[in-house]
Amino acid sequence: MKIAFLSTFYPFRGGIAQFNAGLYRALEKHHEVKAFNFSLQYPSLLFPGKTQLVNPEDNADAIPSERTLSSISPRSFRTTAKAIEHFQPDLLIIGYWMPFMAPSLGYVAKRLAKRCKVVSIVHNAIPHEKSRLDKVLSHFFFQRNTHFVALSDAVRKDILGNYPTAKVQTILHPSYDHFGSLIPREEALNQLQLDPANRYLLFFGLIRDYKGLDKLLQALPLLAPDIHLLIAGEVYGSFTVYQRIIQDHQLETHVHQFNAYIPDHEVHLFFSAAECCVLPYKSATQSGITAIAHHFNIPVVASDVGGLSEFIQHKKNGYLITDCTYEKLAQWLNTGFSTGTFEQFRQTLSQQKRATWEDFSRELLKLI
Repeated sequence: MKIAFLSTFYPFRGGIAQFNAGLYRALEKHHEVKAFNFSLQYPSLLFPGKTQLVNPEDNADAIPSERTLSSISPRSFRTTAKAIEHFQPDLLIIGYWMPFMAPSLGYVAKRLAKRCKVVSIVHNAIPHEKSRLDKVLSHFFFQRNTHFVALSDAVRKDILGNYPTAKVQTILHPSYDHFGSLIPREEALNQLQLDPANRYLLFFGLIRDYKGLDKLLQALPLLAPDIHLLIAGEVYGSFTVYQRIIQDHQLETHVHQFNAYIPDHEVHLFFSAAECCVLPYKSATQSGITAIAHHFNIPVVASDVGGLSEFIQHKKNGYLITDCTYEKLAQWLNTGFSTGTFEQFRQTLSQQKRATWEDFSRELLKLI
């Protein structure tokens, strides 16, 4: 089968590009696959981070792609559609994650639907951080598609809640497998220059308001004094509110900040150093961070929001906290540390079967 795959790929960085790379590699084992990529993803003025591109020293998977699509140039929409038509695919897969991309991806979806089957993988149907244009842009994209894959039932419900006639199937997010393996804790702590006498929580990934880092910082003074927090990820927006909490609670010696994008080849260091990963999200669909943590057999303590319960089994391989306040968060973290439960969760995770990219690709192709 000839498959065109339109979304973001190398040299762009981030979780969506990593997801697309994993799926691309699984599909190319049995099919002819061609990636169509963005030439411009976000205008620099609108991008909250430092760079959209991988660093030269990162070992990100360099998926070969045709970079034709600019999110803000209608002329490129037509050029991209023509390039995909020239490839003559049997199937077009579109990776969709936010309303800003709706005009470009929606245009191509409608045009190609006349020539081949089109399936859109939806990471988020409703954005975490909303704007006035979201509804209009989302409507444009979803009305130009018929078949969707949701990465959690929460996303599936979001799609059907607004587009009841859509054909949607849930295929759960596979476990990431390109970050290498765990290394001895002492070695990881040495490379990160951390004291092995302490125990470490991990808050990993982009730092945005909806991810609830403020609650985790407020919970920290309620934990044992040898429990420290690793913050590993780039700040989108301002870190001021978090820095104020750190100062107000005198947490400077207990919070270790690595406030930058973590390249692929360094990810294993943080998960090797931590006893658990904490996701105190205020809203969620699914989380690629959970997929990374489970790859490393690291338990996750998370708010019970969105589709996180589809990946975390409460009291079996992690904790899910309903109405997650910082007090409840501290309570469950103290329970995990004081009872040795986190180590039990790690053993459970090591024995659980993981969804693979091959599993995902096989379920995806069943749709057509």
